[in-house]
Amino acid sequence: MTAGTVVDWLAAVALVAGALLSLAAGIGVLRFPDVLDRMHAATKPQVLGVLLLLVGLALRLRSPADLGMIALVGVFQLATAPVAAQMIGRAAYRSGRVDRSLLDVDELAAHQPRSGE
Repeated sequence: MTAGTVVDWLAAVALVAGALLSLAAGIGVLRFPDVLDRMHAATKPQVLGVLLLLVGLALRLRSPADLGMIALVGVFQLATAPVAAQMIGRAAYRSGRVDRSLLDVDELAAHQPRSGE
């Protein structure tokens, strides 16, 4: 087995694993019952799935221009997914769509405006 064949197999494994994780994230967004669970499904496995897909692409393409673009996509994915999840979670909390009995610690309770203010 040559080195190129091994790299191609690693790329295939990364692509399939990334696709399965992204599929699981999509199913989780559709099937989970509340906002916090859906937010978790939309960020954790989806980001790992996209990163695995990018690794698989990088192993397949191997040109410097492609690797640079793949690295940029990975950096933007890692930068935007946590921020988006935090904003979605905060908006859901403020609009009352979060079941507070499910929270172990409610750090935002002290920052809620009182009625009449």
